[in-house]
Amino acid sequence: MRPSNALYLLVACCPLAFADVEFTVPAAGASVAGGTAFTVTWTDSGSAPSISDLTSYQLFLEAGSNTAPQQLYPLTTAGLFSAGNTITVTVPKGTGGTGTNAYFLKMISVATAGGTVTNFSNRFTLTGMAGTFSQAVKDGLLTVSGTTGPAAVNNVAAAAAGTANVEGGVWGTPYNLQTGPTRYAPMQPIPPTAITATNTSPLWPTSSVVLASTYLPIPSVLTTQTQIQTFSVSSHANTAAAASQPTDDMQRFLNRWKD
Repeated sequence: MRPSNALYLLVACCPLAFADVEFTVPAAGASVAGGTAFTVTWTDSGSAPSISDLTSYQLFLEAGSNTAPQQLYPLTTAGLFSAGNTITVTVPKGTGGTGTNAYFLKMISVATAGGTVTNFSNRFTLTGMAGTFSQAVKDGLLTVSGTTGPAAVNNVAAAAAGTANVEGGVWGTPYNLQTGPTRYAPMQPIPPTAITATNTSPLWPTSSVVLASTYLPIPSVLTTQTQIQTFSVSSHANTAAAASQPTDDMQRFLNRWKD
């Protein structure tokens, strides 16, 4: 029996359906001491897009269920793949609580072709932790068994098909609709070299301001992560000679201020 055209299409799309980054350290089920530096290492999984097609990444510590992971701590927000496939990080002991295979890593990588791919490590244990887990993390851990982390989210493949953009996912969610201790802001636009816009209307509607009349509660938002910019710039030294000092009345005026 000859394979159908749909099967050929599925096979052709398979390389884009898998994530490219595969974490190797910490290993699944490993124990890492909290509050001390440890090494995170990853390798190319062999599926498109390759690591050579990625530019930058952000690395976070997470916990909870595989379906609704909770971000706990940013390990780096400006990583570069050109610096290699390893990084040394430290998790403060107060970041979270104790639990076997409660923790895992999340890496959000930016592709040169556009789009992002989010990879998760296998679960591991952080020992000596002195913090506590939120109720969402505690409830999520009750649904977990084994050391497998959440499934990857590959928006690079979607971007190649013209169905996604760099500002998708968490970066494209309006700030006021986000929840949790960490919020996400989209990539900041780059000013053009010339002003060509004629529409001067605001991008967003104005917001109301209410002055506090009593003490406000402790803020629930701990940090805001801004999406890494994917543009590149080039620069060179200024070879123009410095202007000479004045010799007229201006120089006599400047002399008055000499120590």
